[in-house]
Amino acid sequence: MTAFTCAPRRKPTPRLAALGVIVAGALILSACSSNSDDMGGMPGMDHGSTTSSATATSTTGVYNEADVKFAQMMIPHHEQALEMAELANGRASDSAIKNIAAKIEKAQDPEITTLKGWLQSWAKPEAMGDMPGMSMGEGMMSDKDMKGLKSMTGAEFDKMFAQMMIQHHDGAISMAKDEQKKGHNADAKKMAGGIATGQSTEVKQLQSILDRL
Repeated sequence: MTAFTCAPRRKPTPRLAALGVIVAGALILSACSSNSDDMGGMPGMDHGSTTSSATATSTTGVYNEADVKFAQMMIPHHEQALEMAELANGRASDSAIKNIAAKIEKAQDPEITTLKGWLQSWAKPEAMGDMPGMSMGEGMMSDKDMKGLKSMTGAEFDKMFAQMMIQHHDGAISMAKDEQKKGHNADAKKMAGGIATGQSTEVKQLQSILDRL
């Protein structure tokens, strides 16, 4: 009968043990990376671009009561300014008056469309009922004022137009500054800033015209 002798098992050298640990670690990291990619669509996982997009959308859409009031009040205010500007066609004789009237039409007509779009997206009505406080305080002209302007032509029209539009612009500037202070929507506040700056410039131009008429 043949006797078998088992050779004693060698202990692993420190170098081989370290190599084994490194290989095992690499395999674990690879598996974790693969699992992370597979779970990319799971709730709660990292979606940096999606989160940024959602935040941007919600920030653009946020608004408060002051933003709504600004839009609701500025729409009829702009509409009356357009009505006054349109009267300059065929009635105004001063070229500077005609130029300002054209600028008013070019600037305020698109703004009306934008204001209405905001109210629609906010699910708010365009009108404020009887528009409390929306009177001469905001520079709005009365029906009598508008009828008087329609009856004038030439230099008489130019002078009355300048006087009325200064008052009208002053009202819009006041409303715009109020929105800048109390509003929350970034787009509405940006428009308010443009209105305050642009119409302040036109007020100076209109006053200059009045001084020479």
